Amino acid sequence: MNTLHFRRTAVAVAAAAVLPLALTACSSGDSSKDSAAGSTPSAAASTSASADASTTTDKPFGPGCASVPQDGAGSFDGMAKDPVATAASNNPELSTLVAAVKQAGLVDTLNNAQNITVFAPTNDAFAKIPKADLDALLANKAELTKVLTYHVVGQKLTPQQLEKGSFDTLEKSKLTTAGSGTEYTVNDSSKVVCGNVPTANATVYIVDSVLMPPK
Repeated sequence: MNTLHFRRTAVAVAAAAVLPLALTACSSGDSSKDSAAGSTPSAAASTSASADASTTTDKPFGPGCASVPQDGAGSFDGMAKDPVATAASNNPELSTLVAAVKQAGLVDTLNNAQNITVFAPTNDAFAKIPKADLDALLANKAELTKVLTYHVVGQKLTPQQLEKGSFDTLEKSKLTTAGSGTEYTVNDSSKVVCGNVPTANATVYIVDSVLMPPK
């Protein structure tokens, strides 16, 4: 009888000792799983945000980029190999700008400059100017040079710098930029239609209106 009582007591004591350890192990395992499960969405969100930022920062963006050739000298890869005036000459959407740059004698100036930003008006941007006014501008080399150099900033600008920026141009006046993400405007009116385009010596932001320097 005493032996039986002793065995029951020993079993009870052993169970009492093992149970807390088992509960602790389960609790630890669950906590670890919960912690891992809880961290996963945060990590995924961080990775996604990082990818979005990388897309905006490192690559050309905007609806106008769709018209850029997929390959050849006029593609993004092709333009990245040439200095800015040469690169622009390979983009059919910038033919009016290229003609104006040649007319003003600025090809070498732009091609030899280092680390600049060019806000490049499209052909449609020049078409917004009444023909008589555009013809007069193209015939006046001094005024044309003034307008074209107003589109050039003496440093490479990232999209983040455009969010709320004010920059000195080669024309010696300031232009302003505003926006976020993939939507930016210059001087509150000209929209960036294809931004962050790399060339060998410049970053190009293609815009939908010609910028006019202050009088």
